[in-house]
Amino acid sequence: METTLLKNPLADLDKSLKPIEKVMVIISKGTLESVYAGFILANGARMEGMEAEIFFTFFGLDAVIKDRLKDIHVATVGNPAMHMPTMLGGLPGMEALATKMMKSKMEKLDIPPIDEFIEILSASGCRLWVCKLAFEMFDLKEEDLTPEVEGILTVGDFYARAAGEGTQIIFI
Repeated sequence: METTLLKNPLADLDKSLKPIEKVMVIISKGTLESVYAGFILANGARMEGMEAEIFFTFFGLDAVIKDRLKDIHVATVGNPAMHMPTMLGGLPGMEALATKMMKSKMEKLDIPPIDEFIEILSASGCRLWVCKLAFEMFDLKEEDLTPEVEGILTVGDFYARAAGEGTQIIFI
């Protein structure tokens, strides 16, 4: 006899609610777990037929900076989800080890590397934007960005793009 602890997550949905039409993801952290969380949510939205846009700000910009995107790591210091004392996370090599382990697990699940995932997102119709304030604050140039980035937006521009019923903003 097969049993499961998981119930159907769609069973108790209110069918009268208007469905989500657009997902706006804000990625503000340049850690592997934050970048992938945003990418997976945006990709899932596209796969469900929803519009999806990603707004990269502050250290999340590293995910779309050509010279930095391959160096994004798992945050081991101060990350309670690591289930180890902060002091251990700060030991030399721990961040590299955790990152290598995470990337290995993602590869086994056929999750693409960041640069390839950006190409997939863009090809699927997901729109990629960078924050003007952060872009200027870090003295970046347009040629620093991956070609899939469509433009540089102010926060006001981003909110204007998010306007309308059926839009969800997700902050990571």
